[in-house]
Amino acid sequence: MRIGLFGGTFDPPHNAHVALAHAALDALRLDMVRWIPAGQPWQKARDITPAVHREAMVRAAIAGEPRFVLDRSELERAGPSYMVDTVRELQAREPGAHWFLVLGADQVAGLHTWHDWRALVGLVTLAVANRPGGHPPLDPEVQSAARCVVPLPLLDLSATDIRERRARGLPIHSMVPPAVAGYIETHALYGS
Repeated sequence: MRIGLFGGTFDPPHNAHVALAHAALDALRLDMVRWIPAGQPWQKARDITPAVHREAMVRAAIAGEPRFVLDRSELERAGPSYMVDTVRELQAREPGAHWFLVLGADQVAGLHTWHDWRALVGLVTLAVANRPGGHPPLDPEVQSAARCVVPLPLLDLSATDIRERRARGLPIHSMVPPAVAGYIETHALYGS
């Protein structure tokens, strides 16, 4: 099995997330992409939308693509969400799979700040997609890690922009999957 791991806060999941997951499926010939919402994102200083809503939005975003699977590992684990712990847990359950960690170039630039990142890059192949904007140079050890490039049209979307637009009462329907937009509206998320 070739499995992509796509972690994040997903607050909210947006069209660039979906495009990246589709691009990874195709470019890397993956059997599936596991979407892994962070339970307690340890690097986030802001308040996070409750996990129940973020999980529901991911479910809405991935509906209709059978190769997209929601993985609740980090939602079920107490304490901070560390990807290295998630990968170790999944590898113990499914030995022999080839694991790809799907990341934007902006995340790779900060990978050297992640908890136990050296162990993490030894467990996975990094699958890196371009993101708009310049990024700092990679840490030399990250630069030498096994990785492949996921070609992706540059989509200038961010969850921060979506939350800010929503708080100002501006439309977000072109930025998120329709089911996610409906969920946000129904549950009055990110309002002022």
